[in-house]
Amino acid sequence: MTTTAPTTAPAYRLIATDLDGTLLTSGETVSARTVAALAAATAAGAVHIVVTGRPASVTRPVFDAIGYTGLAVCGQGAQVYDAGAHRLLTSVTLDRQLAAMALAKVEAEVGTLTVAAHQDGLDGAMLAGPGFELTIADLPMVRLDGTGGLWRAPINKLYIQHPGMTDDELATAARRVAGDLVGVVMAGEGIVEILPLGLTKATGLSIAARRLGVTAEDTLAFGDMPNDVPMFGWARRGVAMANAHEQLKAVAHEVTASNDEDGVALVLERLFPHP
Repeated sequence: MTTTAPTTAPAYRLIATDLDGTLLTSGETVSARTVAALAAATAAGAVHIVVTGRPASVTRPVFDAIGYTGLAVCGQGAQVYDAGAHRLLTSVTLDRQLAAMALAKVEAEVGTLTVAAHQDGLDGAMLAGPGFELTIADLPMVRLDGTGGLWRAPINKLYIQHPGMTDDELATAARRVAGDLVGVVMAGEGIVEILPLGLTKATGLSIAARRLGVTAEDTLAFGDMPNDVPMFGWARRGVAMANAHEQLKAVAHEVTASNDEDGVALVLERLFPHP
């Protein structure tokens, strides 16, 4: 069977999707309808890229499960990862001295935090200090007795939690007192992250886009959390899921259905109709 190349250029040449809460259902699968819609888009000449806060070291099982083999932007933009070759193309680390200074400033403002760190590299582990917990069950953590071990090897980011503050409150406070040293983002329930200053999903996506030969003007982005705001600012069009945080909905060009209701597929089917 032969295929015919598209006769017209697609409306968007790059489709950038967040992973959790966007491409993945709450059961951590990609629906058959979304798979079909992405296939139609790529058949029309577009490229699909995953842009996730998850570091590359913990994306491989997910990508294997959903059959994803393209480029991915991981770690909030810190890493450009070739999923098919299981190879890091770029990786940015967080200066540990600056991170420790930022952490001290935040604790001086709000009190003691529970902290975790993600080590750099394809085999980088998530190291969790005492009391730190995540709601994402499939992220394995190495438990530490104290916090000294967080700093022993290069890291991509820190995670911080405070028992008496919401995620938004903690992110706002951390940004206020340490935003001159590091980046701070709320990426999901219980996930407030400290990143290299200036690093966002947009910076990682721009690097990946250059490798793919496309631009911001070619890009349609989907997301659900405040860490997707910079990506929406970079892309030509940003689509928030119905389950998205209000900060993202406020800057989105469009709000689609939720991740459990084929929200990505609904938009793609309109732009890239099935033959």
